[in-house]
Amino acid sequence: MNTQTTPISENTIINGDCLHILPQLPDNSVQFILTDPPYLVGYKDRSGRSIQNDKDDAWLKPAFAEMYRVLTPKSFAVSFYGWPHIDRFMAAWKAAGFRIVGHLVFPKRYTSSTRHLRYQHEQAYLLAKGYPQEPAWPIGDVIDFVYSGNKLHPTEKPLSALLPLVETFSKPGDILLDSFAGSGSSLMAAKALSRKFIGIEMDVNYHRIATERLALL
Repeated sequence: MNTQTTPISENTIINGDCLHILPQLPDNSVQFILTDPPYLVGYKDRSGRSIQNDKDDAWLKPAFAEMYRVLTPKSFAVSFYGWPHIDRFMAAWKAAGFRIVGHLVFPKRYTSSTRHLRYQHEQAYLLAKGYPQEPAWPIGDVIDFVYSGNKLHPTEKPLSALLPLVETFSKPGDILLDSFAGSGSSLMAAKALSRKFIGIEMDVNYHRIATERLALL
């Protein structure tokens, strides 16, 4: 049971480690989670930008355990993941208590890297806490991924791919949580669709970018 009493305001993005921030949130206090955690691959883009905590998974199980705790019963979460380590992500989700209820694929119009294959998609799982009501208008599990240019973040997700997730799996007035907010795209989607939001971002530079973006919307 959470014993912290420090209030966290809605419609805010906090600069800090989610393992330190999430315990400050009350149990069952957010209605939807949309998050893009580090993929555990040590990613570095062509300009040399990297992502914190992208080389080890010490944070993975405790972060998702906290996210499960703060999510209201009968609610959804969407988590992107790195396919080379799906075993670790799946173990963390199940250990936290999430049910796997769907899989989403985001085909790209470009090749992000080439090794054994040309890698041309992103992916996420639809998770549930308990047994939420099925959406009245379910979306397809393949959603176009328009290239964002990655100008604000090395793994920036396009707003157009996130909006249908927010619209389908939450309702106006709900609180969306993103524990790995990056440049704030999930929070932008929440704000555009009249949802409240709480974002957490460890990197001070990306936190600044997200804060500035949200102020302009």
